[in-house]
Amino acid sequence: MSQTIPDSSQSSSLEAFEPPPRNLKPTVFWRIADDIPPTLQWPLTVASILIPLVAWWILSRIADIPPSFLPSPEAVVVATRELWVKGFLAEDTVASVLRVSLGFGAAALLSIPLGVCMGTFASIRALCEPFISFLRYMPAPAFIPLLIIYFGLEEAPKIILIFIGTLFFNTLMIMDTVKFVPKDLIETTYTLGGQRWQVLKSVILPYVTPKIIDTFRINFAAAWNLVIVAELIAAEEGLGRRIAFAQRFLRTDEIFACLIILGLLGFILDLLFRWILKTTCSWAFD
Repeated sequence: MSQTIPDSSQSSSLEAFEPPPRNLKPTVFWRIADDIPPTLQWPLTVASILIPLVAWWILSRIADIPPSFLPSPEAVVVATRELWVKGFLAEDTVASVLRVSLGFGAAALLSIPLGVCMGTFASIRALCEPFISFLRYMPAPAFIPLLIIYFGLEEAPKIILIFIGTLFFNTLMIMDTVKFVPKDLIETTYTLGGQRWQVLKSVILPYVTPKIIDTFRINFAAAWNLVIVAELIAAEEGLGRRIAFAQRFLRTDEIFACLIILGLLGFILDLLFRWILKTTCSWAFD
């Protein structure tokens, strides 16, 4: 009597749909390493926004907290509209976004070739990693006095601060990504007669491109933190400058307005990075 042996594709598909162990109860909310259905995801997403807003509104209404410490959501909306009508909000937002874009953009352009070379060639890694790791542990705001001495109080020190604060993290994260490229892919390219530059161009770069974009998406938050720190110290315009000005006169509603704008900008930029990742590296999601 012959016995049919399932092939590897059939066995893998059976494993993918294997039911959970009998000691686990079926669940949707507490799934581990599995996606939840859209019918649950969207309500949870909306709740994550509404619950803090409702709690904020209730606390500002019921609790005996002065408006100078906790303004109501309505007061923040009014302050946001006033800042927009006066032109301050658009001017400060553009100034902060421009500084972040220039500083982080320059760091990204340098960190890609440097990180890829350090991850690909052990010799370059041995030459550069100790020095970069040493600089990484120096807090970027600690460079502000030197940057002011060297470059004054204009735009240059603010942009350079963002550059310093993001370059080293981008470089080391990209290096680690390249180090984990499967060696089987590299050895296969050599077996087929490929040269080193072909391995770098056709194997390493396509493999790490999605992770590089994801690295930039994560580290972009650090650029926002640094631009606010720079603007709090010395700036004529910018969201950080607007926060410092509002704090001086106890305009807490304007501080909340600027913080909400910063959060919205960060959220929009995060979505932009995700869109770039999906449109330029769609093959990585197949």
